[in-house]
Formats: sequence, C-alpha cells, structure tokens
Amino acid sequence: MSILSAPPREQTRPGRQERRAQRRRARRQDVLSARLAELHAISSLLDDAADVVRMGWVQGGWFAVRTGDGERTVTAYDVGLATGRPVVGACLVGAVVHAAGGPAAVRTQLVQRTLDLLSHSLNEAPDEPVRWCPGPRVRMMGVLQLTHWNDAPERTRGEVLGLFERGRRTAEGQRALCSAERMALA
Repeated sequence: MSILSAPPREQTRPGRQERRAQRRRARRQDVLSARLAELHAISSLLDDAADVVRMGWVQGGWFAVRTGDGERTVTAYDVGLATGRPVVGACLVGAVVHAAGGPAAVRTQLVQRTLDLLSHSLNEAPDEPVRWCPGPRVRMMGVLQLTHWNDAPERTRGEVLGLFERGRRTAEGQRALCSAERMALA
C-alpha cells in the first residue's frame, strides 16, 4: 500500500512588497477610523449649532449677546464682547463657533472642518466627496460664501436650519463612504 503525502509547507514570511501593502492598508484604516470619529463630532456640533440658531438667529453679525443695556449684535471687530456674556443668538457661522466653545475655538480643526462640510452642503450633493483640506484662500471663500448666504435679505431661519440638516445628511454620506472603504480594506 502506498501513501502519498505532500512535502511539508515551508512557513514563509510575507515578502517586502506584501508587508508594505499591509502597512499601507493599516495606515489607511487608521485614517478612516479617525475620519469616522471626526464625522460623528461634526454631526454633534451641527446639532448644537442648530439649537443656537433656534434660540436666536442673527444677520449682519456673528452673535447677539445680552448686556446690561439689552441685546447687542457682535461682529468680527468686537467679537471679544461675546466672551463672558450670554449668547442669545448667532448667524450660521457664529452658531458653529459658539457651539464649539466660542471665539477661542474658531481656528480648531473641528470648527474648520464643520464649516468645510457646510460649504460643501451648500454647493454640492450630499454623496459627493468633501474636500477636507482646502487651501486657506479656498477655505476663507467658503466661509465668506456661508456668511453672505446667511445675510441675504430674503434668507429665513428655516433655510439656515435646513442647511444644518443638509450638513448632517452630508456627514452621514461621508460616513457611509468611509465605512464602505474600511470594509473593502478588511
């Protein structure tokens, strides 16, 4: 009786190219995981900003604050007045800044990326990829466009709240894109 047996398989280490490919996949999964966490934070910030606008909506300034003399609209020139005083309303951009912690948070990545997402939501379909790191001039143009859009005489509070909702849908679409890519890498 004859028994055929295969020679034992050698345990081989993955080749250099395969190890590099594994590291690239792992790095990309880390990036996608961080993006998913950031999109969750952006959605939460959009909800909080919408609550600020529901409380009071401002055109022609960033915030409305309560002072000893009544309410006062605060612009970029006197934004320091918003610190330490109760904010009773805000424009679209001001609501995002206030919900993130106030004027000191204006340059944080969370605020900047939330404004990028809102700018995208104003101009693009929710399922289109968001340009997350535009150059400083492009980012500033997006913020100026949001400001002009908010301050248009025919604009309503309902339209501003609608943009926050579109922003949430865009964030959900971006989460779906990230999740699908993570699944493909797994």
